[in-house]
Amino acid sequence: MNATRTRTSAWLAAIVIVHLVISLIHGAAHSGAAVFLSPAGNLFVWLVILAGPLAGLVLQRMAGAVGAWLVALTMAAACVFGIVNHFVIQSADHVEHVVGPWSTTFALTAVLLALTEAAGAGVGVWSALQGKRTS
Repeated sequence: MNATRTRTSAWLAAIVIVHLVISLIHGAAHSGAAVFLSPAGNLFVWLVILAGPLAGLVLQRMAGAVGAWLVALTMAAACVFGIVNHFVIQSADHVEHVVGPWSTTFALTAVLLALTEAAGAGVGVWSALQGKRTS
């Protein structure tokens, strides 16, 4: 593995771990603010937002580009889900509708999630393409 590819993989891993931490804090803000998701929304969060990027990292260590593509796809899907639910659709999950002591944490983590998910999708694609070039 060349130095650039190793560096890109390290960045991807860091983004996924930071995203996981932000996701857990955002989940606490959801609970604290009594903003609950539907069963389908919860399933999406558990499978795509939380497990998907982690599974992609593990798979990247074993199969390279396939894992990076999984990280990219799950992070892109998470980004769309978060932007739509936190900033577009007017619902209890919209940042402007969350009130009380958790409102700032909820809004800040919603923005940080969108940023890390966009970064994860971009670095995931970059990493996957590097894997194809060096294979």
